[in-house]
Parts: sequence; C-alpha cells; structure tokens
Amino acid sequence: MIFIHPLADVHSSNIGENTNVWQYCVVLQNAVIGKNCNINCHVLIENDVKIGDNVTIKPGVQIWDGVTLEDNVFIGPNVTFTNDLIPRSKQYPESFTKTLVKKGASIGANTTIVAGNTIGENSLIGAGSVITKDVPANTVWYGNPAKQKGTIDEKGKITYD
Repeated sequence: MIFIHPLADVHSSNIGENTNVWQYCVVLQNAVIGKNCNINCHVLIENDVKIGDNVTIKPGVQIWDGVTLEDNVFIGPNVTFTNDLIPRSKQYPESFTKTLVKKGASIGANTTIVAGNTIGENSLIGAGSVITKDVPANTVWYGNPAKQKGTIDEKGKITYD
C-alpha cells in the first residue's frame, strides 16, 4: 500500500509499494520513487528524479531535476542539492547537471551538494558540509569545503585518518 497524505500534491504514479509521502510534499509527474521509502513533510521532487528503494528523505529537502538517489540512501533535514552550475534568472541550461548518490550513502542535515558530483556507496557526509567534488565509497567527509576525514565500514564503524 502507498500512503500519500491528503495535504501532499503528488502527480507521479511511479511510486513503489509501502512508500509514505507526507504533508506539504510536491512530487512532479515524471518522478520515480521506489518501494519502502519515507518522504517526510515539505519535500519537493522534480520530474527528472529517480529515487531507489528504502530511501529516507527528511523535511525541507528539494530533489531537483538531474538528481538520482540509489537504494538505502538517507538524506537529512534541509539538505540542498543544486543542478545548475551557472544559474541565471530566466536563463535555463539545455540540460541540468547530474548528481548521483550511490546506495547506502548518508548525507547529514544542512549539507549542500554541488551539482555534478557522485557520492559513493555507503559514504557518510557530516552535517553542514559543502560537497564540491566526488566522494569515494566507504569514506567520511565533513567541513566547508568538505574533506575526507576517515573511512566507514558496512556496519557503520568509523576509522578516522
């Protein structure tokens, strides 16, 4: 069963079983959302977006065109994605820059992800970070600009550099 809160504005029919979409969310028509996801309140999901299975998106997040979240991804509150590297009012690129968050990655609250980067499998991004380059799998990053501070194993044990 799919749960869509009555105060959500959902236009996509591409939503997997056991997914919850909470109040004040906007999901555009061509968005694809997998199974067993939890889309918290105040989330915007544009058209050219793919979200895998078992994804959690906390409140206040906008998932813009060109963003892909693979399975088992955690997106913390107020994470900011960008999709246009040279934004100008009323001037739109031919296509938006792609961003990929690979399976099992976790992104902490208030992090900014600059468009065009890949966040590696099972990586952990600390709250408030600014990601300006690709993040390798199984690494821990934080800061502004974020830098690698350690590694993380499949059980979540962190080893600091």
